[in-house]
Amino acid sequence: MSRLKHIKRIAAAGIALIIITGLVFGGHAYAKGNRFNMTYIYFGDTQAFIRNVDKAGDDLDTVSPSYFDLDDAGNLILNGITDKGFVEAMEERDVRVVPFLSNHWDRAKGRAALANRKALARQVADAVMEYGFDGVNVDIENVTDADREAYVDFVRLVREELPGTKEVSVAVAANPRGVSTGWQGSYDYEALARYSDYLMIMAYDEKSEGDVPGPVASISFVEDAIKYALRHVPAEKIVLGIPFYGRYWKVGQKYGGYGLHLSKVQEILDRYNGRVEFDEYAASPKATFTIGPGDGNCWLSGRNLTPGTYVIWFENEESIQHKLRLVQKYGLKGAGSWSLGQETIDTWDYFGLWLNGNWFVDSYGHWAQDEIADMEERGWMQGVSSTHFAPDKPLTRAQAAAIMVRALELDEGRGAGSFNDVPGQYWAVKEIGIARDNGIMQGKGNSMFGPEDPLTREEMAVILERVINMDEEDLDEEEVSFWDVDKDRWSYPAIEAMSRREIFMGYDDGTFKPAERVTRGQMAALMSRIASDIE
Repeated sequence: MSRLKHIKRIAAAGIALIIITGLVFGGHAYAKGNRFNMTYIYFGDTQAFIRNVDKAGDDLDTVSPSYFDLDDAGNLILNGITDKGFVEAMEERDVRVVPFLSNHWDRAKGRAALANRKALARQVADAVMEYGFDGVNVDIENVTDADREAYVDFVRLVREELPGTKEVSVAVAANPRGVSTGWQGSYDYEALARYSDYLMIMAYDEKSEGDVPGPVASISFVEDAIKYALRHVPAEKIVLGIPFYGRYWKVGQKYGGYGLHLSKVQEILDRYNGRVEFDEYAASPKATFTIGPGDGNCWLSGRNLTPGTYVIWFENEESIQHKLRLVQKYGLKGAGSWSLGQETIDTWDYFGLWLNGNWFVDSYGHWAQDEIADMEERGWMQGVSSTHFAPDKPLTRAQAAAIMVRALELDEGRGAGSFNDVPGQYWAVKEIGIARDNGIMQGKGNSMFGPEDPLTREEMAVILERVINMDEEDLDEEEVSFWDVDKDRWSYPAIEAMSRREIFMGYDDGTFKPAERVTRGQMAALMSRIASDIE
């Protein structure tokens, strides 16, 4: 029977096994899916559009350029369409082109469009078909609850005018407080979703131009907007909009909140030695910088910044990751962004991966990619940073202790105690103590634990033996032996037992390589394969 009756039993029977670099793991695949990813395109010309799409690599499914505008009578104006070059370029890249129809916050034009909705729907459909677009994204803003029914009817008419193969989507205001009046009240989520492929929630401008300083999209604002939408719309019809811009205010000035591209933020901070802090409550970064009297002119978003102290609320890797986690948490269709070309140069290194639940850029394409994603979601293993997992880096003994304690949900222990090389402030001091007190891991002698020493294969075999139930009837009858593991070796019983259980196998040449290091990717794969048996 198990030596640790109070530790959760692990039954390995029935696990399909495969050998990967000497470790034997189960055949479980942790599928994250392929989330939808769209973006708006507003700044630049056709060639700039193409360059910016190419920067995103294969991440984008749909782009929505600003091609459909409105005149004062609510008729369609084609904006910037001179040929079909952009559509053809996107066809080569397997990216759908769905122009957005916008009144650009002009209430009079928006209401004229809704009053002219039958003719406008026909005009939009004709333009979509003539130019070979893949549909239309309706983005009429700053009308009110008085226009709610007309808005729904317009989307219905557009849907009827276009073939079913063409997309009809709607950009809707974030409504975290469930407001039924004003411009937020103009969107009947449930009815609009009935006639559209999805709603793109504009989950930004929590604080906008003219407001007091604050985040463009705090995490509570975004999550509450999602929760409201889910009360009216299925998750598979919700796309979460993410801002690729920030806003800045001059301290002491009454009016502010001017927009700036994320790509400009670091440039400004570098120039003026700015300071960045991450607001944990808002899950948003905030930067402060000061322009001195002798620092010269600073032009930002068409404005000359005069001397003084400025505050920027913006987005970075960490804040965007928080938002993309919500796509996974609530099972949403995917993400959208405003707007392509405003992001930082490294955004597409991680955006598509994070959207699909793969939080570490160095795990993409790795043989343990799915298992790493599984471990991260379960909270059993963490990255070495917010963007890197280091899958081929050796696993340390301290990391192994922390992983086992998390996986087994153990919380009782005295602390590191007598280990002279584990100081009280060490990051895993508690986990090391719990692992020791529960008999999972012991020291290396002379009151040393070796927290930063790499975990070896034989050490891992011993750890597994200590936590896995070892009923004799579960073992293969035939003894397993390796020519590089003597029977009097301290780890032999564990290696032999794990091999007989077909949990931890040797190499084809008859060796076990007991002193070889276990990598972080191998540990992720091992823990993922036995996860269902230890929960």
